[in-house]
Parts: sequence; C-alpha cells; structure tokens
Amino acid sequence: MMLAAQDPVPALEIHDLQAWYGESHVLHGVDMLVRPGEVVTLLGRNGAGRTTTLRAILGLTGRRTGSIKVHGTEAIGLPTHRIAHCGIGYCPEERGIFASLTCEENLLLPPRLRGADEGMPIEEIYAMFPNLAERRHSPGTRLSGGEQQMLAVARILRTGARLLLLDEISEGLAPVIVQALARMIVTLRAKGYTIVMVEQNFRFAAPLADRFYVMEHGRIALQFVSAQLEERMPALNELLNV
Repeated sequence: MMLAAQDPVPALEIHDLQAWYGESHVLHGVDMLVRPGEVVTLLGRNGAGRTTTLRAILGLTGRRTGSIKVHGTEAIGLPTHRIAHCGIGYCPEERGIFASLTCEENLLLPPRLRGADEGMPIEEIYAMFPNLAERRHSPGTRLSGGEQQMLAVARILRTGARLLLLDEISEGLAPVIVQALARMIVTLRAKGYTIVMVEQNFRFAAPLADRFYVMEHGRIALQFVSAQLEERMPALNELLNV
C-alpha cells in the first residue's frame, strides 16, 4: 500500500515479513500498514500466525527477513531491546505479572523508554482502571485474572510507549472486565495511541478497530476498513467461523 506524500510516517510498516521458529517457517510474506492513532485488529484462527507476527515485530522469533519499520526506523536487524526503544510496548498473552510485588510496584518497575514521551502518570492510570487503584497495595497473586490483564496493559503505558501490541487481552475474562478493556481501547485511541490487537473474540474487536487484517497459514488473507465490515462478513465467516 503506497502512502500519499502528505501522509504521516506510519507507526508500523511491514513488508514481506518471513519468520521462523527453528526450522519451522511460520510467516510467509506478511504485509501490514498501521497509521498513527489507529486501532488495527489482527484476526485469524489459532495457529494462523497472529501472535508470531507480534513476536516477530519485536525480534522474539528465530530468523526474520523482510522489512519492519517502526515510526520510520528499520527494525528487522535490531535486537529486541533496541526495538522496544523505538516506542513499542508489548502485552503478551501470558501477562507476566510479578506475583511477589504489589500492583503499584509492578506499575513502577518498568523503565522509561529512552527518547520516548513521558509515561502515563499513575493517577491517570488509576482513573482509567479504578480496580487497580483499589488494589494498589495487593500482591500480584491476589489480583483476579481481569485485574492482572489491566495491570499488564497499564504497565506498558508507564514506559512512554505509543505503539501498543496487545495479544488476546480479552481471552477468558468476565464480560464486565471485557467491557472495561473496550473502554480503555477507546480512551487510548482518543489520546493518540496506536494499537495493534491480536484477537480471537470478534465481538470484542469488531466495534473497536479502524481496520482489520485476517491471517491464514502465515499470510494476510484479507484486509478491510471498519466501514466494509458488513460486506466482508461472508468472507470472515469462512475464514474465522464466527
């Protein structure tokens, strides 16, 4: 997809991304474009390559080839810590909460990214996530699964990252928590954050995303904007069995 001369530098631009785990060739020429301030959802069945795409962006797979530009900086040859300093925050499916630390200690732990904007103040985070404010002194082991998910996302916001990669943040959570996460996505988009979400929960993702990419067998099988969602539903039903 070519950008017009007046368009801003993409937050994320991927071209012909190939990735391997050992000898297993998992991604087969992925192309993606994410503009600043967009919410983009990456859909697909389990095993389609969605999580591997996020991990490949950060250099967490094996060998990679192709091009990954983060805010205009080519990252395909950079180590993971250097890629993070391009302004990316990653929330993996396993969350990675430190059980021995309190909620607030988990929030204070990540360092600010060098050259990034000031991280979101804790009080602003607590206003977005009242549950975390109430549990600020509770150890990680005492937080519910939904509260741990909120904390995992909030921890990224403290670093100053403006491009967020969120992997299955709604999975297995109660509807009230999923609704809170949806409100969070809307709030962050209004604040100018750029978000790439991997989601299996189509009902969660559909009203939030500006654009959709659908993966199958390590490739992008379909892409469309939110205004085309209704007309694309037959193809989505076939690809996702939604």
